[in-house]
Amino acid sequence: MKQLLKTRQFRSSLMAWLLSLLAAAATAGPIRDRILARTQSLQPAGVQVIRDVAYGPDARQRFDVYAPEHAKDAPVIFMVHGGAWAQGDKQAQGVLDNKLARWSPQGFVLISVNYRMLPQTKPLEQARDLALALATAQNQAASWGADRHQFILMGHSAGAHLVALLTTSPAISQDLHLSPWLGSVLLDSAAMDVVQLMQTRHLALYDRAFGTDTAYWRQTSPFHRLTQAAQPLLAVCSTRRETSCAQADQLVEKAVALGTRASTLKLDLNHGDINQRLGLDLATTPTSLHMALEACCTELDKDL
Repeated sequence: MKQLLKTRQFRSSLMAWLLSLLAAAATAGPIRDRILARTQSLQPAGVQVIRDVAYGPDARQRFDVYAPEHAKDAPVIFMVHGGAWAQGDKQAQGVLDNKLARWSPQGFVLISVNYRMLPQTKPLEQARDLALALATAQNQAASWGADRHQFILMGHSAGAHLVALLTTSPAISQDLHLSPWLGSVLLDSAAMDVVQLMQTRHLALYDRAFGTDTAYWRQTSPFHRLTQAAQPLLAVCSTRRETSCAQADQLVEKAVALGTRASTLKLDLNHGDINQRLGLDLATTPTSLHMALEACCTELDKDL
């Protein structure tokens, strides 16, 4: 796999994956059994599913693995759902459907992660959950035919904030011996600079997540936690949201100044469409979007 990663064909395949990067607020369906039945029916042929792999004692500390049969040294998409830090599920439609349909046949392993939620568990502890999940997934990767060194982290909305926090805060996972991952894809979060967010007009959901303690704002702010070069990152944002792209630009600018390969991708799509189109046939998205993605991800691909 390491040699494969150096080939133009594989880099093109990886860039094709990045070319479809678009995200949405993942919300759990009303009945878990119906979600399970739907995801099973849409699951591509030849994919082994390992459900509810535990990475901690809580019922929410679980992830699902979708691994192509006969996979060997396969790359991994490690997906973190959104939901305002308070809801969402690893089997939600926007989290899985198009991603499985597109990348499982290309040999990618997909891991979809649950984590503990508000009000019992605050964002900083949620990021710690993701670190534990990532460590568990890397340690078990070989048993699914995956390569622990070829992970791509991706999160949407609140999940994008948590992935960004994990990416910019080595201290969160310093005792877990994580292997470096290929890069992080942040899908439309407006919480890259939590301090700035909380000091301006904002939705009540951010108060529930971050409270009134200014010290906690800094602890949970990827922009403030970023003090050294991090893994490559791509920040995708909706130009239809008031603060999303400004926050993405601010994080990327700082990351680049510190020596991180980072790019912002601005899309004229709403928060939901960004995720719903992730994995769809490229013919369904505008040519201008393809060009923007290719320009962005060619740069990111140089470090991958």
